[in-house]
Amino acid sequence: MKPKVLILVLCFATAVAVAQKRSDFSGAWELNPAKSKNVGMMAQMKMTQTIQQTDSSLEITIHTTFQGRDDDNQTRFDLTGKPVSNQLPMAGPSETVSKWDKGNLVTTWTSESAVAGGPKVVRTETRSLSPDRKTMTVESVRGSNPAVVMVFDKK
Repeated sequence: MKPKVLILVLCFATAVAVAQKRSDFSGAWELNPAKSKNVGMMAQMKMTQTIQQTDSSLEITIHTTFQGRDDDNQTRFDLTGKPVSNQLPMAGPSETVSKWDKGNLVTTWTSESAVAGGPKVVRTETRSLSPDRKTMTVESVRGSNPAVVMVFDKK
């Protein structure tokens, strides 16, 4: 095989392998508190995440029901690594930066401290799929605290 053809074949194979390492989280997902860990009062909450994903973005509509109150929230991640501003209830505004790591989506959330002048708060969230794509796990770690692990079943 000629060197130029070999290089083209290797580049194509590498591009295909990289493309396959991105999980597709699209669909509706329901929190399963029995499978989740360290979720505290969230275990009493009904939560559905509806995800729309393209090559460059992931948009999540979160619907929660807790103590008879319904809330909706939207979160958007840029899948090309660009920072995005997001806001979650009780967390305030955050800058999020997402990257792929072996098929998992790893997002770093950076927000201001709840204490004026305090250090910024950094939380790392890793979103993954089970091999059968019927379970999504979202593991969130802040500092040296134990990980909050939310497990969602595909609806």
